[in-house]
Amino acid sequence: MTRSLMLLLALVAFGRAVSADEPKVCGAPAALKDGWALATQAEVGLDAAKLCELDSFIAQWPEANIHAVVVVRNGKLVMERYFTGEDERWGDKLGRVTYGPQVKHDLRSISKSATSLLVGIALGEGKFPALDSPVLDAFPDYADLRTPEKARITFGNLLTMSSGLAWNESLPWNNPRNTEAGMILAADPFRFILSQPAAYPPGAVYAYSGGGTSLLGETLIRSTGRSLRDYAREKLFLPIDAPDFEWLDAGVSGKLGAFGSLRMRPRDATKLGRLLLTDGIWNGRQVLPAGWAAQSVKPRINGEGLFFYGYQWWLGRSFRNGAELDWVAGVGLGGQRLYVVPALDLVVMITAGHYTQALQGVIPAGIFSRIVLPAVKD
Repeated sequence: MTRSLMLLLALVAFGRAVSADEPKVCGAPAALKDGWALATQAEVGLDAAKLCELDSFIAQWPEANIHAVVVVRNGKLVMERYFTGEDERWGDKLGRVTYGPQVKHDLRSISKSATSLLVGIALGEGKFPALDSPVLDAFPDYADLRTPEKARITFGNLLTMSSGLAWNESLPWNNPRNTEAGMILAADPFRFILSQPAAYPPGAVYAYSGGGTSLLGETLIRSTGRSLRDYAREKLFLPIDAPDFEWLDAGVSGKLGAFGSLRMRPRDATKLGRLLLTDGIWNGRQVLPAGWAAQSVKPRINGEGLFFYGYQWWLGRSFRNGAELDWVAGVGLGGQRLYVVPALDLVVMITAGHYTQALQGVIPAGIFSRIVLPAVKD
């Protein structure tokens, strides 16, 4: 064996040894030229080995149906993991779908959070009523429904789920008292919403309501003169380099959608969370009016359980390293979760297919609190 060959073999062996010592990286992101700057997990202070525990964590549930986990830190896309599982497109069965960076997913009620961003944009353009103005003033065609109580409902009340109108979405779908089902099946959903009795003074009590968000969406359409889809494309999605989306016409009337039918690629949905961390700026462009992000995530009312609620955003906390850690979240049926952690400059998007199962609340929360948060190095 020549000396040159011996040296070459030694170098190869050394390279293998170095590779064996390097930490395994799971979910390195794809370069798609969609506005995201990419970085390694180590470069942004994430423990790659901890993130690689995702598979074993999910495997604890034989029927786990997680579809995507995307992580952004310090403004850099650093992880995206995709899986195959059963899924739906706004209730239509799709069978088994193999997810990847360019495949869209239902966001369900994260659509509400996107609608709130559009309200802020329209306000900034002078194309949306003042938040302290009466909702019924924007719906003169329903003047016959005006009562002293309903006349006091403002757009700010709609944004904080505190209109005071009786509303219950927690009942089974076939229960005639399920108001979301009634809205979806109504030929005139806005008359249906505004016909609900006043149960509380506006602003006094939180009650989760897709009806309130639907009124916000219809007001956007009336005040801008554009469809929700077209206005969102021009003012929000194109500016954040996310042109590949669907905002489906929902309900029997085809006039709904603001409350739940938006579909996006998970790596694009994280951009909505990123806007909350940058005062509405995406890659140097002011997309949201300055200050709207902070206004959106300010605690406005006590929500469900221990959560506060802002303008169509959930506000919660986790326990990390012996202290509280505040976060903001968009939450959608089926396990769709968009977490934003200001103190860590972190955005996490999780999609899943548990539309009728309790696991939709268990596994995504566990991925966030047991895998991603512990991976952030101090």
